[in-house]
Amino acid sequence: MARSADAVRLRVLHALRLAGLADTAAVAARAGLAEAVALQVLEAAASRDEVRRREGRLAGWILTSAGRAAAEAMLAAELDRTGARPRVERAYGRFLELNPELLAACTAWQVRDPARGALNDHTDARYDSAVVDRLAAVHDWVRPICVDLAAALDRFAGYESRMARALARVRAGETEWFARPLVDSYHTVWFELHEDLLATLGVARESESETGSGPIRS
Repeated sequence: MARSADAVRLRVLHALRLAGLADTAAVAARAGLAEAVALQVLEAAASRDEVRRREGRLAGWILTSAGRAAAEAMLAAELDRTGARPRVERAYGRFLELNPELLAACTAWQVRDPARGALNDHTDARYDSAVVDRLAAVHDWVRPICVDLAAALDRFAGYESRMARALARVRAGETEWFARPLVDSYHTVWFELHEDLLATLGVARESESETGSGPIRS
């Protein structure tokens, strides 16, 4: 189904908000668009000072305050137009109930004994297997939430499959796919979904009352 110009613009701006800093190819992938289309939208947004191109070692596109405000207004309008707000709000509430479980699993993956600050060196296969089982249980619980979100707004499609891929790589022994921030690890995708929900509903992260604790926060 063809998307309107406004819908494509929202996809690009929102993808950039979630990415923080990204090149054109990464924005296109997150937005589900052809790279040429994403570049055209980014250049138009740059002319409105909604995005800027950063050069240097950490090069890429970044969202400006004007772009963030524009995207937030479009997200609110999307919820009202589609009538999806109640479903997204319910899914968000269920997600928050799971958030401490995910954070606890990430902490256990990183630290064997929090009281002594003993890091997990991943030499104990039995211990790691038990923590991976905890992550798999969280995934089983979050899957229906992801399904409901994708049914409410199709731009939420893809989160569950990305989490499933990360979980499969952890099970295959690739330990960095549990919580490493610079890859599409399970925690990276979880954090992005959390930010997506916050942005979609216009909720400030600081306003949340989270019960999770540990070195990683979602």
